[in-house]
Amino acid sequence: MARYFNDVSRTFNEYLLIPGLTTKECVPSNVSLKTPLVKFKKGETAKLELNIPFVSAVMQSVSDHKMAIALAKNGGLSFIFGSQPIETQAEMVRKVKKHKAGFVVSDANLTPENTLADVLAIKKATGHSTIGITHDGTSNGKLLGIVTSRDYRTNKDSLDKKIKDFMTPFSKLITGELGITLTEANDVIWDHKLNTLPIIDKDQNLQYFVFRKDYDEHKENPNELLDANKKLLVGAGINTRDYKERVAKLVEAGVDLLCIDSSDGFSEWQKETIEYIKKEYNGEVLVGAGNVVDKDGFLYLVNAGADFIKVGIGGGSICITREQKGIGRGQATALIEVAEARDEYFRETGIYVPICSDGGIVQDYHMVLALAMGADFLMMGRYFARFDESPTKVLKVGNNYVKEYWGEGSNRARNWQRYDMGGSEALKFEEGVDSYVPYAGKMKDNLDITLGKIVSTMCSCGALTIEELKQNAKITLVSSTSIIEGGAHDVILKDTNI
Repeated sequence: MARYFNDVSRTFNEYLLIPGLTTKECVPSNVSLKTPLVKFKKGETAKLELNIPFVSAVMQSVSDHKMAIALAKNGGLSFIFGSQPIETQAEMVRKVKKHKAGFVVSDANLTPENTLADVLAIKKATGHSTIGITHDGTSNGKLLGIVTSRDYRTNKDSLDKKIKDFMTPFSKLITGELGITLTEANDVIWDHKLNTLPIIDKDQNLQYFVFRKDYDEHKENPNELLDANKKLLVGAGINTRDYKERVAKLVEAGVDLLCIDSSDGFSEWQKETIEYIKKEYNGEVLVGAGNVVDKDGFLYLVNAGADFIKVGIGGGSICITREQKGIGRGQATALIEVAEARDEYFRETGIYVPICSDGGIVQDYHMVLALAMGADFLMMGRYFARFDESPTKVLKVGNNYVKEYWGEGSNRARNWQRYDMGGSEALKFEEGVDSYVPYAGKMKDNLDITLGKIVSTMCSCGALTIEELKQNAKITLVSSTSIIEGGAHDVILKDTNI
């Protein structure tokens, strides 16, 4: 006979937090959002921790190297999408690891024989106005000069004008030698009133650029997520088909953490993948698994050796797994059960396995609810897809600016490995949609507002850490009428566009 769960499957929208005592110490500046990213033993700290409880989803329309760099600078982590050739994913990982805090590897480079037309084309493609001119047009070629927007005028200069005729030549450049510290580089920039300082090796080969604007940015990002070598942390998504080849290349590229990307993680395929990775790399390569929605799925993957577990099936804004297959569970209910299983496992074994809530976030306060219900960190796609740093272009649809956003189970992504059940590959159907999200601008501007809401809510709950929030939060179910009561009602709203 089938097993029945009589409790209602609930979403975050059906809950509210009840305020706790806000002490004089409960002010936003005292709140810490640091949280474990991978499992650890009681009395120890996790090998990897997040400075904010956010990771970006393993999706083509969300997580590439640019998103990974931006999010790590702000304290979170990106899992670079795996639905691409192994080499291109590994190259994205390398770009993040080469992006030292303040030292930028140039991805806009040309030769002296290129033209102004090439300058404008590479500027459009990369968004960078500073272009390294090297002998072979590579990022590590012999530096012969640089071109910035001050070196040409598009309304007067011919498009076929050679770069060698208008670039700032090496003889007129002030440079730094490889090995210089970031502090020393910034001192040179300020002393000589520069916008850009090229860093070269003893053979005059270009290694990095240090930008004046990054000095201010570095000061504005005290939460940067760095490894022991002061390099940004980065994750990557893998599947259960080509993992042997893919993991090897990603590890070689310097990836910090892997995540098996699957809509349903309660499978022998994931168990075999985890066990292979742990055996092949002597337990040193960290890998998360999922997704699951109950205690059984959680314990299965933990016993296989997973370093964190993702929770949620069918709750993403572009996911139609529940609609197509009737599989899934309300995100709040799934999270509550898995969190209880995680805590029970910790009591019994002394090993704490972080859980990641993936999906179901609509409002910012849902993030706090997810953390209060037991999540250690949140994976989000739609939230990050709206920003400049995501891989998609800004479009104008009607009178609105939007960005494209599609699911990994959509026909556009063709990421069938994420939904792989093994066996024949003939049976395929979509489990995600192709859509738009409202364009929201720079990530940092929006992220600061979101994090401000989170720490303010935590103060209202009397919690200064995520762990305190999980232990002390008071949560109540709400009725449909109280949801209406919680918004603006029984008034005539002013038209702010008048």
